[in-house]
Amino acid sequence: MNYLTRLFVLPIALALTACATMYLEGLEKVGIPKRDVMVYRVEKARDTQEETKEQFKSALEQFTAATNFSGGDLEDTYKRLNDAYEASAGKAEEVRSRIADIESVSEALFNEWKQEITQYSNASMKQSSQKKLDSTQAHYRQLIASMKQAEAKIEPILTVFRDQVMFLKHNLNARAIASLKGELSTIKSDVSALIASMEKSINEANAFISTMESK
Repeated sequence: MNYLTRLFVLPIALALTACATMYLEGLEKVGIPKRDVMVYRVEKARDTQEETKEQFKSALEQFTAATNFSGGDLEDTYKRLNDAYEASAGKAEEVRSRIADIESVSEALFNEWKQEITQYSNASMKQSSQKKLDSTQAHYRQLIASMKQAEAKIEPILTVFRDQVMFLKHNLNARAIASLKGELSTIKSDVSALIASMEKSINEANAFISTMESK
C-alpha cells in the first residue's frame, strides 16, 4: 500500500472503528454487553458457515451434473452453473463479513477486560479475572484461526468455478464440457477439504459459545 493510498484508507478505517465502538457502547447502554454481542456474532458466523457448506455442496452437484451433458441447450447449463457460482461467491463474502464482525467485537471486549483488570484492588479477584481473560483469549485465537483456515479454502474453489463458467459462456460446446470434466476431480477434492474445514470451524464455534455461556 503506497503513501497516498494509506492517506485515503486510514481515515475511513478510523471512522469505521469509531462507528463500531459507538454501536457497541450504545448496545451496552440498553443492557447488551460486548460479551453477549460476541456470542451472537460467533453464532451468526457458525450458521453462515453451515449455509456456505451446503451451498458449495449444491454447486458441486450442479457442476458434476453438467459433465453428464449429452445434448440440448447448453445455455441453460451455463445459467445454472453461473447461478451456482454467484450464490457461492455471495456466501463467501458473507463468511468474510462475519469473521470481521467477530474480530471487531473481540478487540473491544478484550481491551475493556484488560483495562478493568487494572482497577481491581483485591489481588485474588484480579488474578482470577486475568486467568479467565487469558483462557478466553486462547480459545478465541483457536476459533478465529479455524474460521480463517476454512475461509482461505473458499477462494481457490471460486476461482475454478468462475473460470469454468466463463469458459462455458464463451464456448457453449463440447470443448467446454470436456474442460469441466478435466477439472471435476480437483473440484471435488477441494470442496471436500472445504467442507471438512468448515465442519471443524463450526465445532470450534460451538465449543467457544458453550465456554462463553458457562463463564
